[in-house]
Amino acid sequence: MCYKTKYILSSFPTLVQSPNAVANKNAGSAGDVLEDNPVGRLKVYVYDLPSKYNKKLLKKDPRCLNHMFAAEIFMHRFLLSSAVRTFNPEEADWFYTPVYTTCDLTPAGLPLPFKSPRMMRSAIELIATNWPYWNRSEGADHFFVTPHDFGACFHYQEEKAIGRGILPLLQRATLVQTFGQKNHVCLKDGSITIPPYAPPQKMQAHLIPPDTLRSIFVYFRGLFYDTSNDPEGGYYARGARASVWENFKNNPLFDISTDHPPTYYEDMQRSVFCLCPLGWAPWSPRLVEAVVFGCIPVIIADDIVLPFADAIPWEEIGVFVAEEDVPKLDSILTSIPTDVILRKQRLLANPSMKQAMLFPQPAQAGDAFHQILNGLARKLPHGDNVFLKPGERVLNWTSGPPGDLKPW
Repeated sequence: MCYKTKYILSSFPTLVQSPNAVANKNAGSAGDVLEDNPVGRLKVYVYDLPSKYNKKLLKKDPRCLNHMFAAEIFMHRFLLSSAVRTFNPEEADWFYTPVYTTCDLTPAGLPLPFKSPRMMRSAIELIATNWPYWNRSEGADHFFVTPHDFGACFHYQEEKAIGRGILPLLQRATLVQTFGQKNHVCLKDGSITIPPYAPPQKMQAHLIPPDTLRSIFVYFRGLFYDTSNDPEGGYYARGARASVWENFKNNPLFDISTDHPPTYYEDMQRSVFCLCPLGWAPWSPRLVEAVVFGCIPVIIADDIVLPFADAIPWEEIGVFVAEEDVPKLDSILTSIPTDVILRKQRLLANPSMKQAMLFPQPAQAGDAFHQILNGLARKLPHGDNVFLKPGERVLNWTSGPPGDLKPW
């Protein structure tokens, strides 16, 4: 069977789910929220930290600019020249501490989180000692970008991340992080979930004509098993990726493989559905790529909290499939009416939808930087519980794993 449909615009769609998918996926409205302008709604003070916390790390390993965790670097650069920046901390609504916790890479280019807690703790001790603003709120009017696999739990394996928990000194701060899963130890209330970094210029260079026929029904490139870190199987992706391979490797509707061809971006633009399953964490850059290339994301990650869920109508642009329903993927997707598919494609074709998922250089109106600021602005004004009474303390500076308490 050859499935072909044009990238045609139509009206807004409705959600199509697998039978057992969770009903509430934290989708946002389809209104004008994406185009809100945060300028004039908040002021941000950027702490001037020693370069060992940020620029020196990047200079040592420039690869940090290109991996999916790079949002922490580009957010720092954006704020330095942003119209919301204030040089007067007394008038600031929010305080930002630029710490590049993922810029400690293995030879393979993967971030090592083991020093991250000590680095973050050291930076907090520094700002608490040299400025009065941390101590008056113990961080409740501060935000940090923590794009690790499991955010401020600072570990890439979920079991160990849960065991660690969020760094205790960040318990009152607002965390801006890629990780999002409901009712999870590593996602605290009030966090702002963001997309992972995907290179805008690289994707722009691979655009093909928008009226190209979408001749691939389901597309996926990536690991199905991680034998080096999960030799017995079943732990990686909670078995969901393995199930995709075992059930559909010979299905002609599914173009799935571990190969990553040079036409990867073009192939996504020729596809109707792009699988976005969890891996070690619920999120991956595939979600960004799918939205940018107008490929309907098929989200396989139970209880995921998606980027900018208060602004992006995820339930209208995506298809949610419960992990246990992966064996029924073919029947779920082929049962979606063509008019629903076309309506989803219409919303995905909206430039503001694509822009909200990207961290372009330089920044552009409505991009991910602005969505982060909008999220912070919506938290204002600060409530009465933000600022502490004289002499009041909430955080325990000596709590956490013993290794985290060592000097950095």
